Amino acid sequence: MINLLMSVYWFDEALQSALKAAGWPPVTRAQSLLFANIAAGECRPIRLAANLGVSRQAVSQMIAELEERGLVRTESDPQDGRARIVSFAEPSTPLRSAAGAVLKDLEAELRLRIGDDAMRGLASALSADWGSPPVVAAS
Repeated sequence: MINLLMSVYWFDEALQSALKAAGWPPVTRAQSLLFANIAAGECRPIRLAANLGVSRQAVSQMIAELEERGLVRTESDPQDGRARIVSFAEPSTPLRSAAGAVLKDLEAELRLRIGDDAMRGLASALSADWGSPPVVAAS
């Protein structure tokens, strides 16, 4: 598990470094992970909070900061008028394009470092359906 977590950090640190070198304003790791969740289709703050393991209030503050910077927008949830949904704001398009290009280059670099077979195995394992998280006993 720790290796998987360290791999996420490796990608995020490399992504942050590349974006900073290109002149993009910095974002925190939590904000970066929030972007990844939105890009993966998660749009409800309560789910974003659960995925990030933080409080709803912390996510609301993060969203407010990113909304001020013009990177995300919120609107009423058409399925639940009491709730809000989060999406990328139009001004974030160049940053998201830059991040996508960096991530593509990082995957290519990782392929060079670990080889084609390992990269295919990694992609296969990570994209497999792992099912619901199991309940196991802690001893």
